[in-house]
Amino acid sequence: MATRWGICGAGKISNDFIVALKTLPPEEHQIVAVAARDWMHAQQFARKHGIRRAYGSYEALTKDEDIDVVYVGVLHTEHLKVGLMLLQAKKNVLCEKPFAMNSREVQQLIAASKKSNVFLMEAIWTRFFPVSIEVSRLLDQKTIGEVKLVKAYFGSPQLHIPRCVEKETGGGALLDIGVYCLQFICMVFNGEKPQAIHATGVCLDSGVDESMAVVLKFSRNRLALCAFSISATLPNDATICGTKGTIRIPAPMWCPTSLLVNDTESQYPLPDPAMPLNFTNSTGLRYEAEEVRQCLLKGNHVQRRWVCAHRQCCCR
Repeated sequence: MATRWGICGAGKISNDFIVALKTLPPEEHQIVAVAARDWMHAQQFARKHGIRRAYGSYEALTKDEDIDVVYVGVLHTEHLKVGLMLLQAKKNVLCEKPFAMNSREVQQLIAASKKSNVFLMEAIWTRFFPVSIEVSRLLDQKTIGEVKLVKAYFGSPQLHIPRCVEKETGGGALLDIGVYCLQFICMVFNGEKPQAIHATGVCLDSGVDESMAVVLKFSRNRLALCAFSISATLPNDATICGTKGTIRIPAPMWCPTSLLVNDTESQYPLPDPAMPLNFTNSTGLRYEAEEVRQCLLKGNHVQRRWVCAHRQCCCR
């Protein structure tokens, strides 16, 4: 039986998510409805993608009994409100990153998923790329010995994009792109909490962070450092340095298609999109969609976040 998707939000990321879903077998993934704040926009979006039903409110998705799981692709500041509404209606949810605006809001979402006994996962798509799966395997096998230093960089000029620079829309480097650097570090250290965190950054006049550098100290004298910026292009790669070698994920580290292990390179190509994409390598969103399907098939109706024993998502 196919996993039936509802799409909450008709913006650029929802467009790419749908294009990615269509690279998967139609007998396993189907899109049955889309909702936007404006019915005309939802209808246009539905026609573009061949979706059967279009709704002019997010609330309408809560009443659609044909939906197995809802992909939430709305503004950061709407994640809590929309997420709670869907979870309280007992809908399974895949919520775009960041989960919410702060840890208090995240805990509200988690509590709602547990109370309703439904599935909730943050859409950190990087975790499900074949490159990330291979990195986890290499770390488990101690291919590069003990990890001593991890580096991750992500910088992309985005000051011209209103939602990235305005506090009211959840802008700033940390929430938009810094999360990719930090999740990578969390993955490498298998969810271990750092012993110390040192961070410094600069803010725009609007009050959101423009650029930031972070150093994290872990047990056994292990370090991680990352930098991210919405005003400048950075190397956009990631490196894991161990006592027996190095793993490097070339740019773009947040949606990787290649991997270097002690200078030996492997390629992991993505399927070609059938329609234009808005963001780099967006057909890679297919991997998180398939993870959701597998979780639902296994009955994992529990909160699933960034880190678990398998480093791909959380089942604790």
